[in-house]
Amino acid sequence: MKMIKSLMLGSAAGLVAMSGAQAADLPVKAKAVEYVKVCSLYGPGFYYIPGTDTCLKLSGYLRVDVLANTNADATGNTAGAGGAQNRFTNGYTWRSREGLNIDTRTATEYGVLRTYLNSTFSWTTDSYAGQGNGTTVYSPIGTASAPNNANGGAVAAGTLGVYYAFIQFAGFTIGKAISQFSTPWTGYPGNNFDGLVGGGGTSTGVNQFTYTAQFGDGVSLSLSAQDQSAYNQAGVNNLAAPFGAAGFAALGPYGASDYAGTISPDFIAMLRVDQAWGLFQGSLAAHDNHAAYYGSTEVTGHPDDKWGWAGQLALSIKDIQSGPGDTINVQGVYTNGATRYNIQELSAQAGANTIFGGTSVAGAYQSIGFGIAPDSVFVTGGSQQLVSTWGMRGAYVHNWGPNWNTSIYGAYAGVSYNGTAKTYICGPTGSGVGGTFGATFGVARLTSCNPDYSIAQLGTQTQWTPVKNLAFSADFTYTHLDQKYAGVISYPGSGAIGKPAALYELKDQDTYTLLLRAQRNW
Repeated sequence: MKMIKSLMLGSAAGLVAMSGAQAADLPVKAKAVEYVKVCSLYGPGFYYIPGTDTCLKLSGYLRVDVLANTNADATGNTAGAGGAQNRFTNGYTWRSREGLNIDTRTATEYGVLRTYLNSTFSWTTDSYAGQGNGTTVYSPIGTASAPNNANGGAVAAGTLGVYYAFIQFAGFTIGKAISQFSTPWTGYPGNNFDGLVGGGGTSTGVNQFTYTAQFGDGVSLSLSAQDQSAYNQAGVNNLAAPFGAAGFAALGPYGASDYAGTISPDFIAMLRVDQAWGLFQGSLAAHDNHAAYYGSTEVTGHPDDKWGWAGQLALSIKDIQSGPGDTINVQGVYTNGATRYNIQELSAQAGANTIFGGTSVAGAYQSIGFGIAPDSVFVTGGSQQLVSTWGMRGAYVHNWGPNWNTSIYGAYAGVSYNGTAKTYICGPTGSGVGGTFGATFGVARLTSCNPDYSIAQLGTQTQWTPVKNLAFSADFTYTHLDQKYAGVISYPGSGAIGKPAALYELKDQDTYTLLLRAQRNW
């Protein structure tokens, strides 16, 4: 009996030990894995950030541009080495770019809270500039001889662009976004070319504080204060500058821009009707021109501020009878002291055109055309004289089928100086005598002195989409500068673009650009 009892106790102890060992060897239950879940609230491509109620979408594009007969990806040959139209003018310019978009949205009791970032990483070929001694340098940084330098000297490492970075909440848009003055197509009514005149641009966004009220049926009203310094200042030009050859080399007959510190944002009001048939939009902008001093110090005095303004009407018609998906986009604009709302920052060298060409005038070396459009001009002791502009742009887009479309587009901008401003530039008799233009270039063979001018553009684009999100396009743009000066001037020359000091005929000019693009969206 004693032996049986000992055997039972020993077996029980063994079972307890064995059960303990087995329990220790059992795997611990793992925590539940948080899989990424689709967020269907805001359309395709959104996913919940794990552990949050915020939805995220990543998207972007890879784009390669090759442009013929231009020194910049955006503006065409209207100034600098491009406008020289000689051996300094690029036969091609090449750009490769990756765009990255980060879109987050969260549902709240006040509506959707959204943040959005659009950034780009670019590699762009650049230009050579002459050194005035028979040598050249690649990619000059910030020189007057290369104003259309598209890459800012950072060729080797490429460039980073921040196009949009904003928050939207309860009707407010705060940050860098498309200007409320601009149309939904910004500078592209039916084209890829960046440099059209005829309306507001800022397609890369502008800092702003905006409230948008929705009234239903696609009707909305936006009120906005936006930064003017980056994209909406065309120049408050101080004409009290040194003249003659040395003066022109430094500043030119239109003086130099003479801004003071930032004092007021631009104020925008925009009414939009967006429905199935298309869109109608009216925009107004108020723009403060805040100049510094007449001379180098405070004691020289300064002109008072002058407010400029701009107004724009736009119309888009969708699905017209010529074919499914066909559209017509058109807009018209008038500005006074707010030039950038017509000649936007990428267009026609942003209102600072100097284009060279041939001539048939005996004794003249070549011809030259000027088209300069600041917001205002002034002289010492005088007030700012606002510059007026008007213009339009538009396009018709026709779809040949699901994979092909062609657009025809055009743009126009006219620039007008008031009588006082013309007196400053062309003298009291309009002959150039006593004015900055005549003092710079001479008046002996000047037959007409008038700073007014216009820019006209005409183009066509054809796009092929062989598969979804992959497009190849060819975009041809012709630009005509109609300047109002006439006669022959003594141009002081420019070693940076290879132009000698000689007699040049004042003449209208033409230029063209071909843009070939491949783009894959994702």
